[in-house]
Amino acid sequence: AYDGDLARVALRKDVDLAWVQALADPSRDLEHVMKGPLQVLRDSNGAAGARASLLLCKQGRLLPAALCIDMEGGAHMARENGLTLLEEPAENFPQMQAIEVVSAKLPLEVSETSRLYVFRMEDGGEEHYAIVIGEPDRASPVLCRLHSACFTGDVIGSLKCDCGPQLHAAMAALSAQGAGVLLYLNQEGRGIGLSNKMRAYRLQNHGFDTVDANHRLGFEDDERDFRIGGQLLEKLGITKVRLLTNNPAKVAKLEAWGIEVTERLALKIEPTRHTRGYLATKARKSRHIL
Repeated sequence: AYDGDLARVALRKDVDLAWVQALADPSRDLEHVMKGPLQVLRDSNGAAGARASLLLCKQGRLLPAALCIDMEGGAHMARENGLTLLEEPAENFPQMQAIEVVSAKLPLEVSETSRLYVFRMEDGGEEHYAIVIGEPDRASPVLCRLHSACFTGDVIGSLKCDCGPQLHAAMAALSAQGAGVLLYLNQEGRGIGLSNKMRAYRLQNHGFDTVDANHRLGFEDDERDFRIGGQLLEKLGITKVRLLTNNPAKVAKLEAWGIEVTERLALKIEPTRHTRGYLATKARKSRHIL
């Protein structure tokens, strides 16, 4: 990968769409063993555009693989037609704002005095939710949990992860406290989406761990954006929290946003024969404190 963070593979004239799709989806490598030899471009021209295209793929929960075509006068044509040119590095892109859509009282099993807030990103992206238990005192640190959506663990009871038990344990802790907030962020599969999460699971079936499977697909260890959590807390009038988490990255991201984390509270879930390896990878590679 001569560009460092991406590889630009030149397409041979004799390849077809099936070959391109096989190259783009590493979860099917065992079905398409021979795909080379590959020629990787070494010149710097086009790397910025390719990098922006991968960012767009990730934002759309697609595989981070794009077919890029150089067009003579392409930039001029784009400006003439009112298209946006993504020429800046991804880290310089503006942070999308979360907008409150609606909120309503919603009695729950853990607390009959709860309110659900629905937020939507201004670019029309994923919705995110805040569940406020009781009447938290905004002048004091509020008990808080940032929970990333996990359809497989939270909804259908997957045994591969500890997400469902963590969600229930966090809700129980908020109930015992009598007040607090749980942010339910729609960032399935550490931000890669359910389809790509299933591609990662396919690779895990072949022996990859969770981090290596993400890397094989072209994703980072964790693609989630915890700044969204900081935004939601800010909009709820909460500036200080006691955070229920085993993940130091959540603490760092919230503090970088300006939310004061006065205390990190461990969320301990007993490992099972299904989750033991998964949790070991979390601790070893993702620096979770277990």
